[in-house]
Amino acid sequence: MFHVGGARSALYNWAVARQSGGKFVLRIEDTDTARNKPEWIDGIISALASIGISKDDPAFEGPYFQSQNADRHREAAQQLYAKGHAYYCDCTREQVQERTGSQHLGYDGFCRDRGLEHVAGRALRFRTPTEGETVVVDLIRGEPSFPNSSMEDFVIARGDGSPVFLIANVVDDLDEGITLVIRGDEHLSNTPKQQLLWEALGAKPPVWAHLPVIVNEKRQKLSKRRDKVALEDYLAEGYLPAAMTNYLMLLGWGPGDDVELRPYEELEQRFRAEDVNTSPAFFDIKKLTAFNGEYIRALSAEKFVEACEPWLRAPYANWAPEDFDQAAWLAIAPHAQTRLAVLSDITANVDFLFLKEPVEDEASWTKAMKGDPVALLTTARANLETADWTSPDSLKAAVLAAGEEHGLKLGKAQAPVRVAVTGRTVGLPLFESLEVLGKDRTLTRIDSALTKLAG
Repeated sequence: MFHVGGARSALYNWAVARQSGGKFVLRIEDTDTARNKPEWIDGIISALASIGISKDDPAFEGPYFQSQNADRHREAAQQLYAKGHAYYCDCTREQVQERTGSQHLGYDGFCRDRGLEHVAGRALRFRTPTEGETVVVDLIRGEPSFPNSSMEDFVIARGDGSPVFLIANVVDDLDEGITLVIRGDEHLSNTPKQQLLWEALGAKPPVWAHLPVIVNEKRQKLSKRRDKVALEDYLAEGYLPAAMTNYLMLLGWGPGDDVELRPYEELEQRFRAEDVNTSPAFFDIKKLTAFNGEYIRALSAEKFVEACEPWLRAPYANWAPEDFDQAAWLAIAPHAQTRLAVLSDITANVDFLFLKEPVEDEASWTKAMKGDPVALLTTARANLETADWTSPDSLKAAVLAAGEEHGLKLGKAQAPVRVAVTGRTVGLPLFESLEVLGKDRTLTRIDSALTKLAG
């Protein structure tokens, strides 16, 4: 699944590519066969398209596949060996640990000057400089420096000759003309090694921009094992792509004013990688949900009805397909649009219209049926019997009058009516809902509630 952190990184890269007339390059790093399936690749492309990064856009290039460049990776590794930038090593992990006395110290350079030739089973290690430092030019973090002496001679090709990710990544970037890399800051520790590889291959490294980590409400890094992190999961729940895009663009960056809700096109033009904050970015689901509610309310009536359609049929709908009433749905939709924060909530908000009986929610029933609900419902039913059912105000007046007769304000008076009719204590505006449900069905449900209360 496509991580929201990856989606943010993609959006930032996309913004810079389109601003500058450059190219956004999608590369599928598929050398790990256990994590490589065609449907997952399709999912990445589909997820990118959902947030506006379309492979049909002139700014989009790819997808390229790392596995298809394997010969170049091996060629580059041998080029480094031929130039003396790499050497063969036959040390096992156990041998290194025995010499250093620690499993945490890393490789000790034992084979650096042994002059070993290639033999099956020997790894190829990069000869890291022992003096000086490697400076990373980073648009967000300035110019962090890394002492070369702190980096071990790292492996660039395994004992079977297959290049590791570090060199494959550098060679692919080089071949694809990458000039700017915007990615999560968990990769910053790899960057000095990658820069050394770029320089050893006789090329100028790209400019880097390492984004702040995204954290949850406990300020822990978002984890797929603990948190909801898949972009697809949010979209499937009814978060609008435009709201997700707007929110993700603001995770660690802001346009410099107090306006947060704005079209992607404006955010794209305002975005500057240099202005991204270095502090961790809090993925605030409540704020995202508030964003989404605003975007839902901004939809045209037609677009809102269309957007809700998936949640009005199987597998989400809890009513029989033949009981769905399009006219009733269109009548209640304007009232639903003002209340929803997430599109998937529409199912529970309108099911009372299409179910033969309202849902049975004992918690809601217990909460609403306090005091003398029989007396209240009996009076409310009588008042509703003679009310004008073409006017929500008339239905409200009927329930209000019933409440006043029994010493209850409207909020307390309408609660038993709402649960009797809809099955829930919260929902869409009650009196507009009663109007759409109709007089006969409303009174029948109140009668059923009175029967239940009578025991």
